[in-house]
Amino acid sequence: MVELNGTSDGPPSFLLHVDYLIIGTGPAGGALAAFMASYGMKGLIVSQDPSNADTPRAHITNMPALDCLRDIGLDKECYKAGTQNDSMLHTRWSNTMAGQEYGRIYSWGNDPKRKGEYELASPSKMLDLPQTLLEPVLMRYATLNGFNCRWDTEFVSFEQDEKGVTTTLLDKLSKTTFQVRSKYLFGADGARSKIVQQAEIPLIRRPGQGFAVNVLIEADMSHLMEHRKGNLHWIVQPNLETPEWSWIGCMRMVKPWYEWLCIIFPTPNAPREVRSNEEYMKRVREMIGDDSVEVKILGVSSWAINEIAAEYYSKGNVFCLGDAVHRHPPNHGLGSNTCIQDAHNLAWKVNYVDKGLAGRELLESYSIERQPVGLDVVTQANDTLRNHRNIWEALGNIEPTVEARMKAHDEIYADSPEGSTRREKLAKAFRENDKEEHGLGVEMNQRYVSSAVYQADQGPTPAFTRNPLQHYHPTTYPGARLPHVWLGNHTPSKYISTIDLAGKGQFTLFTGIGGQHWKKAAEQLSSELGGVPIKAYSIGYGLDYKDVYLDWAGIRGVEESGCVLVRPDYFVAWRSPEWEEDSPLKLKQVLKSVLSLR
Repeated sequence: MVELNGTSDGPPSFLLHVDYLIIGTGPAGGALAAFMASYGMKGLIVSQDPSNADTPRAHITNMPALDCLRDIGLDKECYKAGTQNDSMLHTRWSNTMAGQEYGRIYSWGNDPKRKGEYELASPSKMLDLPQTLLEPVLMRYATLNGFNCRWDTEFVSFEQDEKGVTTTLLDKLSKTTFQVRSKYLFGADGARSKIVQQAEIPLIRRPGQGFAVNVLIEADMSHLMEHRKGNLHWIVQPNLETPEWSWIGCMRMVKPWYEWLCIIFPTPNAPREVRSNEEYMKRVREMIGDDSVEVKILGVSSWAINEIAAEYYSKGNVFCLGDAVHRHPPNHGLGSNTCIQDAHNLAWKVNYVDKGLAGRELLESYSIERQPVGLDVVTQANDTLRNHRNIWEALGNIEPTVEARMKAHDEIYADSPEGSTRREKLAKAFRENDKEEHGLGVEMNQRYVSSAVYQADQGPTPAFTRNPLQHYHPTTYPGARLPHVWLGNHTPSKYISTIDLAGKGQFTLFTGIGGQHWKKAAEQLSSELGGVPIKAYSIGYGLDYKDVYLDWAGIRGVEESGCVLVRPDYFVAWRSPEWEEDSPLKLKQVLKSVLSLR
């Protein structure tokens, strides 16, 4: 037992030694701890809060994020905890939840014209998994597999040197400080990150879009949802003299169909201020539009609509991830998903470097690869929120008075040139918003360019043939995500995805008929490089796996005797068009380059 003598304003009471220290137990920190724990890494994760998130902030969990969690078997727990995709059918705009609907669009892969594209993109399924349910899944896995957790523990400061980081923490219960000495410090401490601030990591700041208020409510609206299924319901009320603090609303499903998050958007430039629960209740009831519905307010919180991204994600032995380095509104549902993918990218690299399987330079590729992704996410989420204004304007809600709003609103129903113009404007705005609800390309088209992929012998990067924001472009070009293809045995058996053969902390090499020599080369190279784990699989007639629908043949991008080399995070490291006499030497050159080995 350690006696605590330090105080919040005095010297630290003791020094604790751990290999890895993570600040923050949200989707970023929790996922990082879980992935690291899956590799046998042990450390400490702390949170300034007494428990996991108490409000369901992030909720859309997309396929690439679920693929990452699938890597360690946590996708099954997520599906049990979350709401399935058939309840995420639409995004709607209406006057009230019970009243007139202005329009709807299919969402999250439910459009019949897009379902096939989603099914071909991943073995996982879109899921509505509120942060309140996701975080305990991550933290339970992490703490059962090597990480200790301390709640009510606040980050104070850090100092780093060439050998590691010394972090000062405050135990909020005893009001005492203590220090933790670790190899690395991981800053997953959210949008007000003290670690980013103290590391003096510069931020790209664009003008924000104000703030919003989350009112978590209990309200059984199942009788309204039979023909209006969806997890996002925008409420636009040009007919009401709404207060400036509550201009537009969005009812977001938390638990179908009795728990909701009523997101309230004020008018532009409205002051950020707290209102009473009675005022919030009045507006919530006006948005529901059915007096028979009993409403209970469970909590109220506000948040800034940021457009901020860090210029880089690491400094020395300090690595930042999640909302600490990319801050944006929830449009596109990219928040927690990007956090999880940050963690998946970073965890295997730290693991390899600390095991001596890679050079220190591999860690530099984390920021180089993930920062452009974070900046793009921040941009797309904010652009999409701005697109909503076109809908509000077409419905008349931008006008300054109720009289002016209703005059514009009533044109929607008018048999006149003005009515026709406004209806077309509204329809165009709805169609434009489909980029948000079916932004598969935003989710999956990342193309890394760094020392951790080998592109020197690959020729030009393939061009996008369709809108890269909406459509996924599967390719095995190095730096792209490994395409998902269903494989099978040669007798009746359960299918397995290429995704499931990859990951698990190892490199994966895919080859085909005539490429059997790659397997021996991979085995020898693994031994030569000190045990770098490389699994090799052959796909084709009579080989390890059968190309069930011949999809792999159409997408592998190499000849049957060639190979596709995949990193532990599912991204293609390199590919070779065919087997040649010098292929073993080339594979060695490539892997040493990817792992920054001299």
